[in-house]
Amino acid sequence: MNRSKVMKEINHLLKEYCEDCFLKKHFRKEYSKTYAHHFCIKQCTVGESLQRKGNLLIKQ
Repeated sequence: MNRSKVMKEINHLLKEYCEDCFLKKHFRKEYSKTYAHHFCIKQCTVGESLQRKGNLLIKQ
């Protein structure tokens, strides 16, 4: 898989799921940006997918 394809997939995931994410907005409002960020990275399935795709970029 080439880098440009991986980047397009990452951008698609961010645009499709993360921009209007209710949980992200809720956690930012109720707790903090840091809490929301940690949730997205550690517990969200989209965040896990983004990490896998990011690791593909690192390995290339």
